[in-house]
Amino acid sequence: MSAKKRWRPLILVVLASIILVLGACGKTKDANPADNANQSETTENTGGMDGMDHGSMNHNGSGEVPEGLKTAENPTYAVGTQAIIESDHMPGMKGATATIVGAYNTTVYSISYTPTNGGPEVKDHKWVIHEELKDAGKEPLQPGAEAVVNADHMEGMKGATAVIDSAEQTTVYMVDYTSTTGEEVKNHKWVTESELSPAK
Repeated sequence: MSAKKRWRPLILVVLASIILVLGACGKTKDANPADNANQSETTENTGGMDGMDHGSMNHNGSGEVPEGLKTAENPTYAVGTQAIIESDHMPGMKGATATIVGAYNTTVYSISYTPTNGGPEVKDHKWVIHEELKDAGKEPLQPGAEAVVNADHMEGMKGATAVIDSAEQTTVYMVDYTSTTGEEVKNHKWVTESELSPAK
């Protein structure tokens, strides 16, 4: 057997080993971007469990209310009392103990809109109230109607044209609370009566 023929099997084995090692390295490198992508996706979706991204939500409000908003005369949760928040509009909200700052009778809406700052469409945002819609008139709007939003609960909300997703006449509350993640939130607008339960 010639020298070339004797070395050929050895060369093939070495080449095969190199290919296997390079293939394994390639898989390891490919795994990291996938992991990073999953981590980014998790970070981006840390909003409320309703599926909305609340990263741009103004957690603290001024305490001012729209003109014409009627104070509730005998609300289930009186101003100054405490209640447990059962909704999860934002991380750390559900289960937090809230202090009632204001209670009002109105029509409350969930809305979908495209922010004026060019951000992605916001779907089923909870909540805006009738008095926060421009030229809404006296009668409650029906699902499917359009209105311009005067509220600025989130970046790019004020001035946006919204589609009404749902409408409900109820008592809404402005609340102060400390989130379950430790963040202090003042004058949060709005929590509906059905989203509160008595404090224990």
